[in-house]
Amino acid sequence: MNDPRTSGVFRTKVQERFCIETRPDPCGVILFGASGDLAERKLYPSLFHLKLLKQLPDRFYVVGVGRTALSDDAFREKVRGSLKGGTAADRSEFLERFYYHPLRYDQPADYTALCARLDQWDARWNTRGNRLMYLALPPTLYEKVVEQLGKAEFDKEREGGRGWSRLVIEKPFGRDRASAQALARKLRHVFDETQTYRIDHYLGKETVQNILVLRFANILFEPVWNRSFVDHVQITVAESLGVGHRAGYYEEAGCLRDMFQNHLLQLLCVTAMETPAGFQADRVRDESVKALRAVRPWTTATVDKTIVRGQYTAGAVDGHPVPGYRQEPDVPAESRTETFVAMKLRVDNWRWQGVPFYLRSGKRLAERRSEIVVQFKHVPHSLFQPLQPTDLGANRLILRIQPREGISLTFDTKHPGPKLCMSTVEMDFDYEESFGEPPEAYERLFLDAMAGDQTLFTRSDWIDLSWALLDPVHARWADTGGPAPYAAGGWGPEAADRLLAADERAWAL
Repeated sequence: MNDPRTSGVFRTKVQERFCIETRPDPCGVILFGASGDLAERKLYPSLFHLKLLKQLPDRFYVVGVGRTALSDDAFREKVRGSLKGGTAADRSEFLERFYYHPLRYDQPADYTALCARLDQWDARWNTRGNRLMYLALPPTLYEKVVEQLGKAEFDKEREGGRGWSRLVIEKPFGRDRASAQALARKLRHVFDETQTYRIDHYLGKETVQNILVLRFANILFEPVWNRSFVDHVQITVAESLGVGHRAGYYEEAGCLRDMFQNHLLQLLCVTAMETPAGFQADRVRDESVKALRAVRPWTTATVDKTIVRGQYTAGAVDGHPVPGYRQEPDVPAESRTETFVAMKLRVDNWRWQGVPFYLRSGKRLAERRSEIVVQFKHVPHSLFQPLQPTDLGANRLILRIQPREGISLTFDTKHPGPKLCMSTVEMDFDYEESFGEPPEAYERLFLDAMAGDQTLFTRSDWIDLSWALLDPVHARWADTGGPAPYAAGGWGPEAADRLLAADERAWAL
């Protein structure tokens, strides 16, 4: 019997049923770190695209805050250079709502002056005193700025339920459990948890959000989403780029802090969580916390057996030679910072007992690719002798997060004709093909913050648990040798392949 495993593709048909729309409140956006890279690359373009889509509230304004002295007009021209799409009239209309306020982050008088100007803009744009404060700043400034915001009473919400105040902060949330707890105490001293929005932009990506819909809006998947049918789960966040201009930050963080404490563990929780009691922020986040709490903690002995770390050396990416990590600008010649991590972990609960989860992330890998692979088990018995169950293709569900967001499912089928020839085919759903280009993750997160929806934002107890899991790993690494070298342009150290090979498995890519 022939068994040619060629691949076919089935395309999807889209039928819209209904929409649940996030409706943001009128507000002023106060953006600290207005001249920074994040603001120019992501935040201003996201706000502008929302304006073009008519999804921003009619009554809003934006205030850029920074240490650089700029006039409103100079600031508007700076923002204009980051905007894409639309017409000149669209950009001019958008930018007339932009203002700039120079501020020294440790000077109370500057915050008092800012507050006085905000009162004027609130009145001009009729935003009812609603204020969204966004800290696009180095994390070393978080506690200082939050303290000054508290002294200037930026946290106070107005009487009668009018005039909310919300704080948005970017990762990293500390560099270990102790520093994360110190930051949490500072935040709680000024802002209530319901006012605090911790951003992990991966949760704003369409495919990540769609995991909840895929699992809980379709009866097909949830019955097999467990240890009885799933063999293992792989989560990969691969980057082809090197450290670039972020060497200063990366030397302090490394791959484990930069990618696992937030992105990878968030993807794990969305995949592994139980069904929430309802689609409300804390009901969803409760289940995310429960999933993280079920992850088996690492010990000194298990770190060495289940976690691999590496550091890229010189190689070639897309046919172009690239330097090794230690040859990158501002990287010490003897750096022991990991640029790659692969790990095997267990989720110790009824649903996932015995199912390994394999997570990996790294820089200077073969391609930019982020995906979740749910690998199902083989059939228990083969009707098609002499083929054995392991000769038949096991079903695989792939949730692609980037670069092209989508979902695919593989299954076996028969070729036409008198012979019984089987092939593995792929049923594929591509977001861009079906709906057009997916929105930038920050667009959804901006809208949710303006609407007061914390579903896609990280809660403080989740942050604490994530650091509690990873601190023992860092402690073990401090007492052992450095990361294993791997050539740029590959898929990491050979030890990452052996991690799965020991279980008679292999990475999906």
